[in-house]
Amino acid sequence: MASAAPVTCQIRYTLDLNKLSDFETYARTWILLIERYGGVHHGYFIPRVTPDGVGVSFPRVGYDGPSDVALAMFTFPSEESYRRYRELVADDPECQSAAALVRETRCFTRYERLFLKPVRAA
Repeated sequence: MASAAPVTCQIRYTLDLNKLSDFETYARTWILLIERYGGVHHGYFIPRVTPDGVGVSFPRVGYDGPSDVALAMFTFPSEESYRRYRELVADDPECQSAAALVRETRCFTRYERLFLKPVRAA
């Protein structure tokens, strides 16, 4: 049985930094698609330079991550709405165009998907 709990998904992309503008075009399309089909897109985040003089909060435990990673996060109100989006978006011409852009440009070389749930304040 499908859960009524929200479905939040994080996607982590490994980018070809020489094709960052193509990735940004892809990202803008998916923001619109997620929202068109009932989700809330929390944004795409692409690499930027680390601010000068800013070290990690926990030395010997933390480290700066790779510079070719982008993140996206979105939420659907329920598993049912997420499944419905997956069915409907596949036939959307903008989805097909975004998929073609990735195939043609290889603006990202891989991605990882992770489903998350929030930690609430006590």
